[in-house]
Amino acid sequence: MSDETNAKRPNAKYKLSPDKPDNYQGLPFYYNRERRLEKAPENIRSLYDNKPIRSGLLYSLTGDRPRRFLFLMIILLFLTILMLSLFGYLDFSYALGDNRIEITASGYEGTTIIILNKKIKNKNAYNGAVDIAVSVAVEEGMEYPVFTHRIFFTAEKEEVYRFAAPFDNPELLMVLQSEKDTLKIKINPK
Repeated sequence: MSDETNAKRPNAKYKLSPDKPDNYQGLPFYYNRERRLEKAPENIRSLYDNKPIRSGLLYSLTGDRPRRFLFLMIILLFLTILMLSLFGYLDFSYALGDNRIEITASGYEGTTIIILNKKIKNKNAYNGAVDIAVSVAVEEGMEYPVFTHRIFFTAEKEEVYRFAAPFDNPELLMVLQSEKDTLKIKINPK
């Protein structure tokens, strides 16, 4: 004989109810779908209707109040940046004889490396020699060293000029002079 036939249930002493009572007529079932859906939120009720579900890019961006607010903030930020750039507040370039000049400077081992990017605005842009003077920003009346350099603008649409000034100072003054125009700039090397 095996242990399985001799094994007793742990609850063998308890009286168990029969599988189906003698007077079984079925359990009462109180579920009512219509009553449940009356209390359900709008999105749950729409699942049971045969109406198409709203979807799409615009609905996903403006489907509820937080998304509408976020979408509005993105649009306002975009328009602000566009207006600032159109009015020239985000433009760090200078004009010298119908040439657009962007100047960057960075310090390196006691010198300042200055990079001039020149772009032509129109066909009448200045071509020729440009004298550059770079000095340390000091108070008036003090003597200061001046570094001079000369570059030549050509008819190329874009040109890049690099030169090193022997100054390592947090603020430099720079003067660019062509035959007709003069441009004075303060530079803060990085």
